[in-house]
Amino acid sequence: MNLKNQFEQLCSPFTEDHQLICDLWNEIETKYSEKGRHYHDLLHLANMFRELEAMRVNISDFTAICFSVFYHDIIYDATSKSNEEKSAVKAEKRLAELHLAKDKISLISEQILATKLHQKSDYKDTNYLLDADLSVLGKDFKTYSEYTQNIRKEYSIYPDFLYKPGRKKVLRHFLELESIFKTNYFKDKYEAQARENITKELQFL
Repeated sequence: MNLKNQFEQLCSPFTEDHQLICDLWNEIETKYSEKGRHYHDLLHLANMFRELEAMRVNISDFTAICFSVFYHDIIYDATSKSNEEKSAVKAEKRLAELHLAKDKISLISEQILATKLHQKSDYKDTNYLLDADLSVLGKDFKTYSEYTQNIRKEYSIYPDFLYKPGRKKVLRHFLELESIFKTNYFKDKYEAQARENITKELQFL
C-alpha cells in the first residue's frame, strides 16, 4: 500500500470529509518533498512504516504511532533546533481538525517530541517509534553510506570544518550509549551492524 492510501485509511475512521483528508495528505506530501530534503523525505516514512508493520503485534496503539510517523518530520529545516516542537504543534492542529480524541492527540504530540532527544520512554510504543526512526543506522553498509551522503546534502549549508566535528559528536554519542536501540526487537535486529557502521563512518570523517 502506498503512503497516500495508508494515510487515507488512517484518517477515515475519524471523518467523512474526504476533501479534508485530501488536503491533509497534500500538505504532508508537499512538506516531505521540499527542496533540500534528501533523507527526511517520503522514503524515510515508507521505511519506518515497513519496520513497524513487521512487528505491529507488539504495538498497543498502531493508529497513534502511524500518525506520529506521518507528522514527526513535517517541519524540517537543517538550521533549526525546534523542528520537533514545530512538527508537534502542526500535528496537534491537524489532528484536531480530524476530531481525534484529546488524549490521543497528546500522545502523538509527545511521541513526536521524543524524536528530538531519542531518550528511552516509559511508553513502549514510543520506543518502537524511536527505534524505527533510527533503523537506517543498522542497515547494510551500502544503504548506511547512502543515508550519510543524504544527511550531508541536507547540511550542505555548512562547510566540512563545521559539519565534520558536529557529525563526529553525534556518532560518538551513539557509541557511548549502552544501547543505541531501546527495544529488544530492534536491538537484536540492528545494534551490532549499527555500531559497525558508525565506527566505519568515524574513520572516514
